[in-house]
Amino acid sequence: MISLRPFLLALFVGCSATIAVAADPWLTLEGGEGPGKAKQVVLVSGDEEYRSEEGLTQLAKILAKHHGFTCTVLYAIDPATGEISPNTTTNIPGLEALRKADLMVIATRFRNLPDEQMKEIDDYLKAGKPVIGMRTATHAFNLPKDRAYHRYSFNHAGESMPQGFGRQVLGETWINHHGHHGKESTRGLIAPDAKDHPILRGIKDGDIWGDTDVYGVRLPLPGDSKPLVLGQVLEGMTPDSPVVEGEDAKKNEPMMPVAWTKSYSVGGGPTGRVFTTTMGSATDLAAAGTRRMLVNGCYWAVGLEEQIGSATDVSLVGTFEPTPFGNNRYKKGVKPEDLR
Repeated sequence: MISLRPFLLALFVGCSATIAVAADPWLTLEGGEGPGKAKQVVLVSGDEEYRSEEGLTQLAKILAKHHGFTCTVLYAIDPATGEISPNTTTNIPGLEALRKADLMVIATRFRNLPDEQMKEIDDYLKAGKPVIGMRTATHAFNLPKDRAYHRYSFNHAGESMPQGFGRQVLGETWINHHGHHGKESTRGLIAPDAKDHPILRGIKDGDIWGDTDVYGVRLPLPGDSKPLVLGQVLEGMTPDSPVVEGEDAKKNEPMMPVAWTKSYSVGGGPTGRVFTTTMGSATDLAAAGTRRMLVNGCYWAVGLEEQIGSATDVSLVGTFEPTPFGNNRYKKGVKPEDLR
């Protein structure tokens, strides 16, 4: 009689191996040598328009390879396919990584996350840990009023956290497009009295540029907010576009801050550092000055400002061809492991 045991054993081992190699629905990049060695950065993506899944992945690669930070990038995931799906507003797996994080970088938009995922963000913020908010993070959450963490919603009207995470943590919620969306790009100018701030080390007027428009904010920004970069509205979509003229010239009188620092506290907890920029689409990261501002911001947020050099390496890692911003333009069929 022929024994089936070897065949069945091989079949079992083969199936087990298949199960074992199933990838996590996030991307972890181990840091090498550098000032950020042993620091954990969690980058939370999830927006329909500005390709945060691409921009934060590239930022994580720069931080890990050039600066030693270990980075975990989280994505909006379609639970049925395991694919990155920015239009899935109800699922960002892996937020438990915030429990050991030294820094959260967030670029989400109108997310309606379940309570168990929001609890990880709430716990992180109550601990007063540092935060970097990019672009649509001013309106990061849109949670129904009957939910446990509705207070983080961009339009929350309660006294505990009026206008939610955006206003109370980052310094502003969603206001408007100050520049003409899709037609007027942004040139970054150093704010008065900010030229010596460590986040701006190695950056001069015009180094920071993005094809996204300037967001409107209310002036002055709240609390101890310190504007670092002002957004000059340009009449075109290239770095050398002229400044808007005529009736549109009023958009630069005054210019809106597009990057600032502040502190925050949630629920009476410890005070934490915040760096906010309303720039930050994937295409904005094509400019070395914008990347430098973000990398410097990470150093500052975790207390490594003395390690920031004027020639800090912000060169791109691998191929980076960011998808133009726009709804439903994300690359279909991509899983986190594909971005490694």
